[in-house]
Amino acid sequence: MRVLIVSDTHGRNHNLSLALDKAGQIDMLIHLGDVEHGEDFVRASVDCPVHMVAGNNDFFSELPLEEEFMIGDLKVLITHGHNYYVSLGPERLKEEAKERGVDIVMFGHTHKPYIEVDWDITVANPGSLSYPRQQGRKPSYMLMDLDEKGKPRFEILYL
Repeated sequence: MRVLIVSDTHGRNHNLSLALDKAGQIDMLIHLGDVEHGEDFVRASVDCPVHMVAGNNDFFSELPLEEEFMIGDLKVLITHGHNYYVSLGPERLKEEAKERGVDIVMFGHTHKPYIEVDWDITVANPGSLSYPRQQGRKPSYMLMDLDEKGKPRFEILYL
């Protein structure tokens, strides 16, 4: 299974199209918020399941603030992260993930790619496709592949 993970497109969908082209065939798309009225574009761009949450700039959106679902045998929690104060660090979000018994928690908001395994929980942030803030300021996204045993492998990629 191949999952494209993006965040913080802020209504600027050109880079999402580029990331989709580079990713090739995907089985799922996850958008971690700050879609800014691009929900229809995101859904129309792929022929696979889409999981999408609202970010702090998704005013009047009907998207959920967070979602839990399964990818294979892995329990996943997605959120934009602003309600967990991820700009100050992922600790509060990691605690929440641990309490909920999730295997993978994904967030956006910081516009910086991040991956960590802690307490047997994978914490992942693909960064931003529109307004990157990490050194070099290249738009970033993430691919997650599950191997034949269902073990995830994450890769941070740049446009």
